[in-house]
Amino acid sequence: MSRVAKNPITLPKGVELTIDGQAINVKGSKGSLTTSVNEMVSVQKDQDQISVRPLVENTEGWMQAGTARANINNMIVGVSQGFERKLQLVGVGYKAQAKGKVLNLALGFSHPIDHELPEGVTAETPTPTEIILKSTNKQLLGQVAANVRGYRPPEPYKGKGVKYADETILRKEAKKK
Repeated sequence: MSRVAKNPITLPKGVELTIDGQAINVKGSKGSLTTSVNEMVSVQKDQDQISVRPLVENTEGWMQAGTARANINNMIVGVSQGFERKLQLVGVGYKAQAKGKVLNLALGFSHPIDHELPEGVTAETPTPTEIILKSTNKQLLGQVAANVRGYRPPEPYKGKGVKYADETILRKEAKKK
């Protein structure tokens, strides 16, 4: 049984949630998001409380209810506060520059990399070695951050590459003669 699904979600001020069958729409000050929940899950709204329950009380029903509750909660937090992900570039000559919907990266290759940002994700570069990605959609933001990191993941010997700001890299010792 999922303990996550048993906790109700409270709607903050300025956030509007509508339920249309299996489709959930959330509107807030930062935008609006839409998702659909599994057929095994029912979502009820009582004033400013949202509860998610499985239609069938079995293990898979509770798993789907916990996932649906977490996704709805992430949507509510996204449209009210937003999410951000920080990336750091470690290495000589590694730099990034945000130009509108394109993130220009110089990562030690023979060519610069132009990463096109999807709709709903914005990038800032306060310094040439820092990237701050912002979005209302947590899943999309994590995927974009993983794609940018995938161009040059941090290597274990010197730690060079694109890494998350809170990531610690396990360093290996160099080969001894």
